[in-house]
Amino acid sequence: MTGAVERARQAFADRRWADAYAVLVAQAAALEADDLERLAVAAHLLGQDDESVRAWEQAYAACARHGDPDRAARCAAWLGLSLLLRGDMARASGWFARAARLLDDVNSDGAARGYLLLPGFLAALGRGDSDTARRVAVEIVGRARRFGDDDLLALGLLSGGQAALAVGDTAHGLTLLDEAMVAVASGEVSPIATGIIYCAVIESCMDALDLRRAAEWTEALDHWCETQPDLVPYRGQCLVHRAQILQAHGKWTDAAIEAERAARRLSDTAHPAVGLAFYEQGELHRLRGERADAERAYRAASEHGREPAPGLALLRLQEGKVDAAVATIRRMVEESQGQLTRPTMLAAAVEILLAAGDEQAARSAADELAQRAEQAGAPLLYAMAAYATGSVLVAAGDATAALALLRRASATWRELEVPYDVARARRQIALACRALGDDDTAALEIEAARATFEQLGAVPDLAEVDGLRPCGPDQLTAREREVLRLVATGRTNRQIAAELVISEHTVGRHLQNIFMKLGLSTRAAATAYAYEHHLV
Repeated sequence: MTGAVERARQAFADRRWADAYAVLVAQAAALEADDLERLAVAAHLLGQDDESVRAWEQAYAACARHGDPDRAARCAAWLGLSLLLRGDMARASGWFARAARLLDDVNSDGAARGYLLLPGFLAALGRGDSDTARRVAVEIVGRARRFGDDDLLALGLLSGGQAALAVGDTAHGLTLLDEAMVAVASGEVSPIATGIIYCAVIESCMDALDLRRAAEWTEALDHWCETQPDLVPYRGQCLVHRAQILQAHGKWTDAAIEAERAARRLSDTAHPAVGLAFYEQGELHRLRGERADAERAYRAASEHGREPAPGLALLRLQEGKVDAAVATIRRMVEESQGQLTRPTMLAAAVEILLAAGDEQAARSAADELAQRAEQAGAPLLYAMAAYATGSVLVAAGDATAALALLRRASATWRELEVPYDVARARRQIALACRALGDDDTAALEIEAARATFEQLGAVPDLAEVDGLRPCGPDQLTAREREVLRLVATGRTNRQIAAELVISEHTVGRHLQNIFMKLGLSTRAAATAYAYEHHLV
C-alpha cells in the first residue's frame, strides 16, 4: 500500500487529481488523516461530492481520535463550508456546531475558530446586516494573520470585500477582493479555497457592475482550470456569470450553451443559483426575440426563487403589454431599495417608463442611476447612467445635451467590449441627430446599429432600428393617425387618452411607434409633420 499511496501523494502534488483520487479512494479504509484530507480535496475537485463528504468525515474522526482538535475542527469546517455552498444547510449547520463544541471542550482558540465565523458572516450578509458582516470579516482577517493561515486570510479578505460592496463602499470592497485574488494567483491558497474565492470574486464583481474585473478574473479562472485537466470547473454561481460575461461581449451562442449547462448542472444538486441560470437563459431568449422560450425560462427562474424582473417586464414591453411592464417595474423599483440589483432595475425602469410616456418618472429613475454611478465609480454603471439620462433628454427634446451623454455611453461600452449596448446607444444617437436636422449622421448611426443587431441575432432591436428609417404617413395605422392629429392640436397624453377611451400608457406606446415610423423624436416635430402632410 505504501508505494501506491506515495504515488498518489505525488499525483496530488502535481495536481493530477484523477490519479490521486483513484488510488486514495481504493485505500480509504486504511488512510491516515493527511491522506484522507487529500482524498477529500481530490474528490471535491473532480465533482465527486459524496465521496468528498465521506473523506472529510473520516479525516475529522482521525484527527479527533489522535487528539488534534484544531485540525479536526478545520476538517469539519471545510466539510460544513462545502455543504453550505451547495445548499445543504442543515448538514452544514450540524458540522459547524460539532466543530465549535469540540473546540469549546478543550478551550482551543486557534485558526480553526476563524473558519467557524464564516457561516455567521454569510448569514449576516444575507439578511442585510452589513455592520455585523464587516465586523466578522475583520475578525476573520485578524485571526488568520495572528495564526498564519493563508486560506483563512484569503477567505477573510473576500468576506471584507463582499461586506464593503454591500454598503456601497465599492472602491474599498474591490481593493480587498483584489488582495484576496493576489494570494490566489500566487499559489498561496489551497485548491478548494482557490475555487471558492475565484467564483465569489467574479460574482461580487458582477454585482458591482465591474465587468472589466469580472472578465479579467474569469480569464484567470479559465487558465487555472486549464492547468488541471482533471478538474471539474465552474462548480457554482460562477457558471452563470461566465454565461453573462459571454453575453455582454456579444458571444450569444456561447453564452446560451453555458447558461443551459449551468441550469442543468446546478439543477442536479438543487444549487441556490439555479434560478439565476434560468433567468440568464430568459435574457438571451428575450434579446433574440424568442418570446415563448423567454417566458418559460423566466417562469423556471421564479419557481427556483429568482425574481424574474426586470427581464420579464422588458419582455412584456417587447410584446406591447405596456401596462403590465409598467406595473412590474414600478413594483421592483420599490422593492429593490438597498439591493445590489437596483441599478439594473432603474435602467429598465427608464426604458419602460419612456415607452409608457411617463417622462417625469423616467427622469427620476435616471437621476438616481446617475447618483449611484458617481458614488460607485464603475465604468459600466457610468455608461448605464449616461445612456438612461441621454434617452430621457431625447424624449424631452433636448437633443444637444442628450448627444454628449449618449456618445459617452457608447465610448465606454466600446472600451468594455459590449457591442449590444454600443448599438443601443447608436440608435439613440441617431434619434438625437435627426432631431437636430443632421439626417446624414443619423443614417450612419442607424446602419451601424443595424449591422451589430443583425450580427448578434437581436431580432426585436433589428425590427426597431429598421423602423427608424423614415416612411410616409400612409404607413401609420388609423389609431396612430388619430393620436398624431390630437397631438398636433396640443392635447396632452391624458387628454388624448380620455378622448379615445384608452390608457395613457397606450397613448405613449402609440406615440413611440409614430416617432419611430416617421423618424421624429419630439411632439413639436410631430405637430409640424402633421400640418405639413395635412393630417390636421
